[in-house]
Amino acid sequence: MAYLLSSERPLAAAMPVRPRNPLARWFAAWRAARSRKLALASLLEMDESRLRDLGIERRDVLEAARDPNLALGHVLGSARARNARR
Repeated sequence: MAYLLSSERPLAAAMPVRPRNPLARWFAAWRAARSRKLALASLLEMDESRLRDLGIERRDVLEAARDPNLALGHVLGSARARNARR
C-alpha cells in the first residue's frame, strides 16, 4: 500500500476498536433518562402556585412526561412562552 504523504495512515489504523463504547452510550442514556424522570417527579410534587411562579402549569409537565423523545427544556420553555402571552 502506497501513501501519498508520510503522515497518512490507512483508515483502519486510525480507528481503534473500543468495545466499551456501546456500554458507555447505554449508561449515558440511562443517566439522562433517570435525570429526566427525577426532574419531572420533582415538578409534579410542586403545588400549583409554585408551578405558576415558574410560568408552567401541571398539564405542561404531564405533556412533557408523555413523550420521552421530546426535550424537556424545549417543551417547558415553549409552555412558559405560551403562558406568558395570556
